[in-house]
Amino acid sequence: MPGAFEELLAAYQGPIYGFVYRLLDDPSEAPDVTQEIFLKVFRKVDGFRGDCTLKTWIYRIAVHEASNRRRWFSRWRKQELSVDHDETWNLLRDPSDTPFESLRRREQSDLIDQALRGVDERLRTAVVMRDLQGLSYNEIADALEISLGTVKSRILRGREALKSRLSSMAAEGALSGVSYQAE
Repeated sequence: MPGAFEELLAAYQGPIYGFVYRLLDDPSEAPDVTQEIFLKVFRKVDGFRGDCTLKTWIYRIAVHEASNRRRWFSRWRKQELSVDHDETWNLLRDPSDTPFESLRRREQSDLIDQALRGVDERLRTAVVMRDLQGLSYNEIADALEISLGTVKSRILRGREALKSRLSSMAAEGALSGVSYQAE
């Protein structure tokens, strides 16, 4: 079992971290939430019934944990200093990038993340799962426990909301050379 859990972590820890990072209002919470997700997966793996794939089951747990953390954060958390996430970016950075390319990519990603935080939670979750995590429509429907039509609708509306937020940010001068393109 320990070997299997290590394989599970190797396969899903990075994608789940990226997913949670984009769902939370405070990205510095992503490491803690990701850890909580995998603790739940480890504790509840015996209860996995196989009515969906392991991947969608883990994403379902991630959606619930991120949602719980957002609710907790909005109710109880006081103003705190944010932890810089440079270490995360160093892990994700392409070593062949020049410093300028790396900075530009990071700024673009930060601006898109900022715009995403202004999109309704249900829409944002669907867009992140599809466009940034690469899940299929069926996997998203299983993970969120909603119909395929609702998934498609949320993704469409989420993309439109994101595009609108990015356009507003561009009009305010916050963007320079940032583009968002979903498939």
